[in-house]
Amino acid sequence: MNKLDKKLIRFKIENIDTLPTIPGALKKLLKVFENQKVSLSEIGNFISSDPVLATKVLKMVNSPVYGFPGRISSVSQAVILLGLNVVKGLLLGVSVFELMQRSMIGLWEHSMGCSMAARLIAKKKGLKEPEEVSIAGLLHDIGKVIMILQFHEHYGYAMKQAEDRNIVISEAEESVFAITHADAATWMTQKWRFPGNLIEIIRYHHKPHLSKIVPVETAIVYISDILVRARGFGFAGDNTIPVVNPVIWESLGLTELDLADVFKELDDSIEDAGILTLE
Repeated sequence: MNKLDKKLIRFKIENIDTLPTIPGALKKLLKVFENQKVSLSEIGNFISSDPVLATKVLKMVNSPVYGFPGRISSVSQAVILLGLNVVKGLLLGVSVFELMQRSMIGLWEHSMGCSMAARLIAKKKGLKEPEEVSIAGLLHDIGKVIMILQFHEHYGYAMKQAEDRNIVISEAEESVFAITHADAATWMTQKWRFPGNLIEIIRYHHKPHLSKIVPVETAIVYISDILVRARGFGFAGDNTIPVVNPVIWESLGLTELDLADVFKELDDSIEDAGILTLE
């Protein structure tokens, strides 16, 4: 199968909101995101105006992914506690939930697992904003959804290549598209005016050594992705467990005891996470 033109790929990815398969609520949300001056109150009003969306947001906020299990009862409370950056990412996550489930079985579960692991490691490292790292974990593979929606046949071929050649999906994407899901997500989150830190983590979640702004946070999502794969939780597009870059692992300074704690808490959180369905 021939590679697609890179300019065409970027154009179609940046215009994903024109697809008839995109839910109306998500289209409205993306328009809200394109307003660089959007406020917390506007975001809160947007959520509250859609009962289904509001229910999903509250269910997610009260899940093991965050530190408020069962304690947040209103959208306004969630918005104030989490802040604009986290709420924007959370909104995007719950809005693409159905698209993730339709596009690749197991991708939502993988993303949720990565989100949980990222938050646990961020807390171990004493980061001030573990929720922002968690959101990056939730959205790190959103580029796969975008690519599947716009280039379904080509992406299916890439997944077949990953299986046949026993390679990671990003390597297969590169051979078919000349870009990866990280590139696709970067273009989209830039268009949606997401915070620079979040864009950078998503962009370099497979190459954290290239991150200049948030290298620790990017390394956390990189490690979380591999840990969740190793745990066999969800499906990220291939059956490969990448070898951890020892330099990146050492940069985080995690001990074997830390890793055992993260695995235990992750397993407990996954077991408790009825949020995985968001139904």
